[in-house]
Amino acid sequence: QVQLVESGGGLVRAGDSLRLSCAASARTLSRLGISWFRQAPGKEREFLAAISWSGTRTHYTDSAKGRFTISRDNVAKNSVYLQMNSLKPEDTAVYYCAAMETETGWAWSYHAADYDYWGQGAQVTVAS
Repeated sequence: QVQLVESGGGLVRAGDSLRLSCAASARTLSRLGISWFRQAPGKEREFLAAISWSGTRTHYTDSAKGRFTISRDNVAKNSVYLQMNSLKPEDTAVYYCAAMETETGWAWSYHAADYDYWGQGAQVTVAS
């Protein structure tokens, strides 16, 4: 069983930066593809970014490209990060990390139902 715990959310102003962390309880992240999603009030959960187990491959949705950066530390901290820059009020949402078991080291999906594990979410509020 894998447990994911997000941290780093909070209240910021438009234009600020924030880094979210996702800590995994698994002994290793090497067989987990990790993605970040977000869900704004009244909206569906939205895929943002994914990263391979090695950290060498990433994929971003258009809304995240250019402002958000996903990274991971498999050795020291067993964590995945989402660096968010130039935040806008429309980025206000609950942010989730999600994990998908994979033998290839690279797995992601736009569909939340395809993921095996989820964190509890971290609230990010961007004030104008």
